[in-house]
Amino acid sequence: QVQLVESGGGLVQAGDSLRLSCVASGRTLRSYAMGWFRQAPGKEREFVAAISRSGGRIYDADSVKGRFTISRDNAKNTVSLQMNSLKPEDTAVYYCAAGVIHGISQQERNYDYWGQGTQVTVSL
Repeated sequence: QVQLVESGGGLVQAGDSLRLSCVASGRTLRSYAMGWFRQAPGKEREFVAAISRSGGRIYDADSVKGRFTISRDNAKNTVSLQMNSLKPEDTAVYYCAAGVIHGISQQERNYDYWGQGTQVTVSL
């Protein structure tokens, strides 16, 4: 069993940056691919970024590529999401997820463990 706790969300202005962190307990993250997803009010949860066990990365190209960077620190059992040039449309609850995945995945169904989420609000 893996417990995931996100932090780092908050209220910022458009153009600002935030760094989200997800700390795991229970098991080492070394064995898991990790993902970040988000859910805006009234919308379904959507994929943001993912990182494989070996460090390969994918992003949702349309919305965040070039602005967001996912990284992992297995020694600290942490995965992070650096978000730059934030836009009002980035406002959402951001969730961290872990999955036993061969490679990397954008699909929610492939992730076994989820955090409770952290709110990010971007104002004009």
